[in-house]
Amino acid sequence: MSDPLANFSPAELRKLRAMKGPYGVQKFLDAAPYHLADTAWSPRRVLAEETAHCLEGAIFAAAALRANGYPPLLLDFEAEHDTDHVIAIFRQHGCWGAVAKSNYTSCRWREPVYRTLRELALSYFNGYFNLRRERSLRRFSVPVNLKRFDRQHWMTTDQPVWFIVYHLFDIKHYPLITPAMAKSLHRVDERLFQAECLGKAYKKSPQITK
Repeated sequence: MSDPLANFSPAELRKLRAMKGPYGVQKFLDAAPYHLADTAWSPRRVLAEETAHCLEGAIFAAAALRANGYPPLLLDFEAEHDTDHVIAIFRQHGCWGAVAKSNYTSCRWREPVYRTLRELALSYFNGYFNLRRERSLRRFSVPVNLKRFDRQHWMTTDQPVWFIVYHLFDIKHYPLITPAMAKSLHRVDERLFQAECLGKAYKKSPQITK
């Protein structure tokens, strides 16, 4: 079986491996500006441009984690009256953590201390809200190993990787809360709202984007 990383150039691989692990990947994403274009860049393009949005950040993180010895895993979140969110996940010492790019403060990195993916998903609940200040996270997916897309060269293609997005639409998702819980949720207060929006990127007409 051929090396799935072989399509990266030696210089690209050096950059990815210099990140050394999940937190190094997160630091790269944190330093990269958040862009709001409707794109689906491959990890190669993100590495070159050094900017990304949520989806591209998660896919990039999966590839960078792979270059550092981890499987390239994604987890998808579904929300009500809000955009979905995608994170790259990894395991250390038997527990789950996450690397993510977000336009909101706390929808990013998670230390690997969560025993289950449900625990990990719930850690995003409190700070996941829309601009009406409604807590909107509702479902999380089964994990997706992106090696399934190796034949489509998802890590290095010059074409958009929308095929990953279409797959995320189709996979099984599990509910995080019941309908009764959803009806009794409180809106986010001003202090949390301002904290979560710190450094948020806006278009001329602000839009909701995780």
